[in-house]
Amino acid sequence: MTRLLPYCHLRPLLPVAACVLILVCAGPPVALGSSGVWAKQPSGTLAWLHAVYFLDINRGWAVGGDGALLATTDGGRTWHKQPRPTQDALLDVYFSSAEVGWLVCERSIYLLRTKDEPRAYLLKTVDGGATWTRVEVTGQEVDVRLVRILFADDERGWVFGEEGALYVTRDGGASWSRQRVPTRHLLLGGVFLNQLQGWLVGAGATVLQTTNSGETWRAGGPVVTTGGPAARLNGVSFVDGRRGWAVGSGGLVLATTDGGRSWRAQTSNVAADLFDVKFFDAAEGWAVGAEGTVIHTTDGGRNWQSEKSDTAHPLERLCFVGRTRGWAVGFGGTIIAYGPATNSAPPEIKPSNSEAARVGQYRLR
Repeated sequence: MTRLLPYCHLRPLLPVAACVLILVCAGPPVALGSSGVWAKQPSGTLAWLHAVYFLDINRGWAVGGDGALLATTDGGRTWHKQPRPTQDALLDVYFSSAEVGWLVCERSIYLLRTKDEPRAYLLKTVDGGATWTRVEVTGQEVDVRLVRILFADDERGWVFGEEGALYVTRDGGASWSRQRVPTRHLLLGGVFLNQLQGWLVGAGATVLQTTNSGETWRAGGPVVTTGGPAARLNGVSFVDGRRGWAVGSGGLVLATTDGGRSWRAQTSNVAADLFDVKFFDAAEGWAVGAEGTVIHTTDGGRNWQSEKSDTAHPLERLCFVGRTRGWAVGFGGTIIAYGPATNSAPPEIKPSNSEAARVGQYRLR
């Protein structure tokens, strides 16, 4: 059987990584596009879920606050709580196989036991999540916050976050070292198109790109945006070496046709912050963000259409396996799946004002 690879964290030779921040909560299934519906799946938790990753149409994981870790082996029809590997927040999840996986963890400053204890660290499993081993990344830089992890192949990966922090492994995570990059801004999104080409985006309209497997990074641009130099870019997606999109604050959508050397704004028709964008090909893509915003294009972004999401929640991340099967996670243990509706939706749980503001300020905390 041919395995459908996920449009999430990119893996070698995939056409494009497509993890989108999406959250659809209460109400009946919502039709998006020409086929399929979004329907609520019972998660069994009220934790704020920050990330989701699927290896194929059956096997997936979702992670969130207070060490919440969920797993499914039936496409999300049933989700099972896993033993919490930590009480700290889990901000990202990636699996290279059914056995080997990674979690990005952040410890609350109020729980730090000593001033030398790192704020951020990784957890690794080699037995499908049955056990986890802590992996230190930041060394003496104990105050660094990390928010995302991505791999270009089984050996080469990156984890990144505040103040331009970018750490690389070239040996499958056995060792990590910090890389020099031309920014001190918060890095929030990234994608690798193949083993050579990758892009990172972040605050201050930051775009970084590499064409040599991440050995060196250079600033992309110029970025033409009405948001000015303070515009925050939260997510990025490429379909080939030339065509890509980035999204950010105030409904910002940018597109490039020259591999990121220059960017032009597209009209998104929304004002809410957009947290991520994913394209399947040069025509079809999705972007989502604050206030339940979901927008969709089928013409490369020349026209973006708002889609009903039935939620005012900040929209977190989503993972697709192929075009027709997808999952998204968010506040209140929300998990929704794109495909045939099989479950009725439970009541919506609304985030507090402080929680919503926190997502806007630091998206993945």
